[in-house]
Amino acid sequence: MKSWISNAMRAGAGFVGALLAATAALLMGAASAFAGTGQPSDWQIDFQGAASPVMESIHSFHTFLLVIIIAVVLLVLVLLIVVMVRFNEKANPVPSRTTHNTLIEVAWTVVPVLILVAIAIPSFRLLFLQLDLPKADMTVKITGHQWYWSYEYPDNGAFTFDSLMVAEADLKPGQPRLLSVDNEVVVPVGKTVRIQVTSADVIHSFAMPSFGVKIDALPGRLNESWFQATKEGMFYGQCSELCGRDHAFMPIAIRVVSEADFSAWIEEAKKKFAAADAPHPALAQNEGAAALPAVR
Repeated sequence: MKSWISNAMRAGAGFVGALLAATAALLMGAASAFAGTGQPSDWQIDFQGAASPVMESIHSFHTFLLVIIIAVVLLVLVLLIVVMVRFNEKANPVPSRTTHNTLIEVAWTVVPVLILVAIAIPSFRLLFLQLDLPKADMTVKITGHQWYWSYEYPDNGAFTFDSLMVAEADLKPGQPRLLSVDNEVVVPVGKTVRIQVTSADVIHSFAMPSFGVKIDALPGRLNESWFQATKEGMFYGQCSELCGRDHAFMPIAIRVVSEADFSAWIEEAKKKFAAADAPHPALAQNEGAAALPAVR
């Protein structure tokens, strides 16, 4: 009995290895084909493309987990097929009275523990990378409101501006629906950006998938995170906390530019947003309550 179990486990492991390699290659190819960078893609089946070191690490960890998951599923599938073929009533009319098998009992205890340890090590490394803020080149303070975002640049003139979603009727060519905003966040490529996130009313969540950033905005509390954009372009995110009626209509837009373009934008923004205390035109009528343009 024990020798048969050992042979079956070796045969199953070989079969699983072959299927694992083919399945992983297929899934990786399909995922890369249906996942864009910076915003959601049609038929997307994977994370958005990585545009920061943290997101690159998340991609690697996800691939590692995918391999483990596929291996476990295929192993269980092989064992189930073996059991159905060998131990059905027709093939095995006299059932075994075996009640214990030391090898199997040790294996199904030790192997899951080893798998969890193998997952824990890169998981802790990734958490440390996300939570251990490196020395920042600049800071952006982010405040969530119902239902828009406000941004401050304390290291670059301490100006403030509000960012509201662009109504569908006002969209320009190339602007995605429900993601475009009137005032974008602008940061330089390759620089470490510390973000300080808070809320003026209820709990929001600042999420930028391509940067690997997702952090809650809590009233009365200042949370911190960071990102370092590795490529120029437009990147979109959204509030990821159910914060009320228009939760789905408070997008985030970050434009990553060269350092020279960023310096030019800073000088322009200082003039444009000089009246820091003046409310956004779309909010002026409601004394700070977001009168969002109709999108439905």
